[in-house]
Amino acid sequence: MSTTAPALPTELVLGNVRVETPVVLAPMAGITNAAYRRLCAEQGAGLYVCEMITSRGLVEGDEATKRMLVFDELETVRSVQLYGTDPRHVGRAAEILCNDYGVAHVDLNFGCPVPKVTRKGGGGALPWKRGLLAEILEAAVSATSRYDVPLTIKTRKGLDEDHLTYLDAGRIAQETGVTAIALHGRTVEQAYSGQADWEAIAALVDHVDIPVLGNGDIWEAADAVRMVEQTGAAGVVVGRGCLGRPWLFRDLAAAFSGTPTTTVLPTLGEVCTVMRRHAELLCEHMGEERGCKEFRKHVSWYLKGFRAGGELRRALALVDTLATLDTLLAELDPDEPFPVGELGAPRGRQGAPRKRVVLPEGWLDDADGAGIHVQEDANEATGG
Repeated sequence: MSTTAPALPTELVLGNVRVETPVVLAPMAGITNAAYRRLCAEQGAGLYVCEMITSRGLVEGDEATKRMLVFDELETVRSVQLYGTDPRHVGRAAEILCNDYGVAHVDLNFGCPVPKVTRKGGGGALPWKRGLLAEILEAAVSATSRYDVPLTIKTRKGLDEDHLTYLDAGRIAQETGVTAIALHGRTVEQAYSGQADWEAIAALVDHVDIPVLGNGDIWEAADAVRMVEQTGAAGVVVGRGCLGRPWLFRDLAAAFSGTPTTTVLPTLGEVCTVMRRHAELLCEHMGEERGCKEFRKHVSWYLKGFRAGGELRRALALVDTLATLDTLLAELDPDEPFPVGELGAPRGRQGAPRKRVVLPEGWLDDADGAGIHVQEDANEATGG
């Protein structure tokens, strides 16, 4: 890693998109919908990416895919992540996003570790096929450049420690005209387990001339600062660290503006205010019944470490109206301090490393793969 800490970046520039703070909300399936993006944006500046959609689903007019392409009225920079394994579908989908949806930034997912994706050669498995990766990127850059929309990619270190792909992926991204690359410092085999390898992020920074964004193990604003100082990354991508903690973007904005990174910890009453706002936004976008159902998954993240009793937690996890939510939140102690033991602790899914990376038969036999087209589902939902 670098021995001298570089000056902290104060903004992130992706082509003609200028982000006030060099922070990107990672697309997370079922999480980063329009309501959650609005909630995070209310906390601090950054680039907030729509949950990932499939290129084939968009090209074929799949209704479920189109329902995911909803943007808040105050969302001035529309950002979407695409998943795809066919250059023709990816290129056409990128064009649809730019032309029909007014998207200002397109990201491509080459980092998903989910077996149902990697077994078809998608997500984190795809960069092993260097030729196919180049074909996809050429098609996507050709489409987005016509609209002056920056294209970025997100990837992982590789399949496992014996099959690393990130340096080749960075080189190919730069050669094909990709604006920036985000690296999650884990392999597909690791999934979300273990510790992210920030040294790999630093190596990629040294390997390419385009901006590199670092991803992995950013639980507090101080982690983001430390990552940038140690790797020279142009910014950070935050995923699981903001689950139940959208105010992390407030802390990140302060940290990158030069304000000391001491976290301002909310009381349980302040957390309840954010919970209520989150549920309200979900209901505005989805209707009260569906919005409340969507909110349920967030309850355990918001209350992680607090003393709320099991019965109350269960009731909150079954909330069906905003009125019921108000009644239940009123039972919590508003003065209870934030559980400091949760600071710096992993959030969301972790699990164990994969016993093996599930790949198409013969996938490792050829690391070129130019011209190969693998099957992709129209409504695949993944995360990276």
